Amino acid sequence: MEKSDLMWRKIPKEPGVYFFRGSRKEVLYIGKATALQNRVKSYFDAVISEKRSVLIEKMVREAKDVEWVTTDSVLEAMLLETNLIRTHKPFYNTRSKDDKSFNHVVITKDEFPRILIVRGKDIDKTTEHEYQYIFGPYPSGVLFRDAMKIVRKLFQFYDSDFSYQSSKSKLLKGKIDFNRQIGLYPNQCTKAEYARTIRHVCLFFEGKKQKIIADLEKEMRRLAKQEKFEMAHVVKRKIFSLQHIQDVSLIKDESRTYADDKSIRIEAYDIAHLQGSDMVGVMAVVENGITAKSEYRKFIIHSTKIADDTKALREVLERRLAHTEWMSPTFIVVDGSTAQVRTAETALKLAGKFIPVVGVVKDEHHKPVRFIGSKKIIEEYKKLILLANAESHRFAISFHRSKRKIV
Repeated sequence: MEKSDLMWRKIPKEPGVYFFRGSRKEVLYIGKATALQNRVKSYFDAVISEKRSVLIEKMVREAKDVEWVTTDSVLEAMLLETNLIRTHKPFYNTRSKDDKSFNHVVITKDEFPRILIVRGKDIDKTTEHEYQYIFGPYPSGVLFRDAMKIVRKLFQFYDSDFSYQSSKSKLLKGKIDFNRQIGLYPNQCTKAEYARTIRHVCLFFEGKKQKIIADLEKEMRRLAKQEKFEMAHVVKRKIFSLQHIQDVSLIKDESRTYADDKSIRIEAYDIAHLQGSDMVGVMAVVENGITAKSEYRKFIIHSTKIADDTKALREVLERRLAHTEWMSPTFIVVDGSTAQVRTAETALKLAGKFIPVVGVVKDEHHKPVRFIGSKKIIEEYKKLILLANAESHRFAISFHRSKRKIV
């Protein structure tokens, strides 16, 4: 598909979801947008492969048409995107995302159900029976947390570690009372009233906001007829909040994002040894600007007993890439120069992965002096690249020292 194909299309400026379709009208890719017009046009940028990925560039070339659906808010675009991806399972979405580390919203089977955020990798057959509803996956990171804050303003629900009914201790009761006072938890309500709130939350995550509004309008008319005007006014405010969702925190400058299709995950690799002995490798992770230490991984090198950093790096990457259940990185950072970058690129190519690689070249004092890789990525993420590289080096040294002590 070419940019000229859009010239006659009047793409709206509102938030929404867009679909790229192939020659057989199949859905190739689905994405969300703060402003559909800007977002769709950005796919026809001359440097699309650097802005997003080689895989997305291939998708645009293959696409024959693009369609869209507008939404009332960016929040609703996020939810609709997830629902449509789960329904259609577009080829290029499933190739570019690994949702096992993404967030899911789950609703428990308690008498007063709790709404929790759970990582995909933590939902399995042993825990699935605890939930009556599962929504997602949603990319992890700041954007999702901001979205959930907005949902909390629309609906008050319990999200404690323990069920409301089992909270017997004074400490837990104190937390519940405090959360009620600040508007996070519902005020004292009946089981039926709370069940309706949960039903409304489900409808909202299913993209059926109009059904909620219709339900609330019916209730408002009933209360007004009974001359319960204060209660009717409370319901009216709820309707207004749903019709005018305040989601400014979700509106981003899309021209500066690497991709709002996925969270920014940087994996950095380093090798540590003492003249070839006790050789180890590590993977450090920076996710959405924050070190994700629970995602760090250690590797004991088996392929070489001599000081061969590139061979050790190749082993580490091959072993890491064998873990298809791990979330795919946006790009990779390696400690070293051209040799290390080429080693990483070769390993990725053999694994069929289209992931950019950035090399951090150091001087004799192990201070960064220059970078190798995409200029666009380096300019936009220089600080995060240095953070990821420093973390991988620190983690590698720490692991190597601990291994030597054990030996």
